[in-house]
Amino acid sequence: MIFSPALSFGADNQQQLFKKANALYAKSQYKQAADAYQQILDAGYQSAGVYFNLGNAHYKQGELPDALLYYEKARRLAPGDDDINFNIRLANSKTVDKIDEVPEFFLSRWWKGFILSFSADKLATTAIILMLVGSALLIWYFFAIASGLKKFSFFSAIFFFFLAICTVTIAASQLSYFDSNKQAIVFTPSVNVKTSPADAVSTAFVLHEGTKVNVLGSNGGGWLKIKLANGNEGWIKTADVKAI
Repeated sequence: MIFSPALSFGADNQQQLFKKANALYAKSQYKQAADAYQQILDAGYQSAGVYFNLGNAHYKQGELPDALLYYEKARRLAPGDDDINFNIRLANSKTVDKIDEVPEFFLSRWWKGFILSFSADKLATTAIILMLVGSALLIWYFFAIASGLKKFSFFSAIFFFFLAICTVTIAASQLSYFDSNKQAIVFTPSVNVKTSPADAVSTAFVLHEGTKVNVLGSNGGGWLKIKLANGNEGWIKTADVKAI
């Protein structure tokens, strides 16, 4: 009770700052808008909307790597959002590297598309509502007198609890997918990807700013092992990328 007013006050401040940033963006003051959105993130608040708008502000300034970084961060919170996915495709069309993805097995592709079609907020809200409905039906079961109503409420409660468990499972699968698929955006204009973690070895291929890479691991000495969507692998310096 003591801390609740302070938490509410902080949330109100962030909401006001978000409105201010949107107003700056509407006036084409993209640098100031980006700074305001960044203040919200620096305060510890995250949302797909803030990341998406910050990405838009950077895109308007021609800062493609920053735009893609924040678009991708927004997609991790709302992977099924059409606007976010459209802007990612638009920004990617302006990058130098055009990388074709390795075809996936159709069941794997279907499952990934399914679990990424929901936002984290929607999954959480749906699970809570289903649990509340199931609990209400279970209470009705205990107080119902007619045997028909008792059967209906009991099996309905079981059904809603089952749906809630399915929703939580989808959310857990989505979280597991993002945890096991570490990615980053290249921020250096041109990067030589090495065959091993050393400057003196040969170059496997070259990447340019804005390209998204999958991070497979680190050697602990400032190098990351990366993999592209087309299957090519190599080593890149940690300073050349920013993690999504």
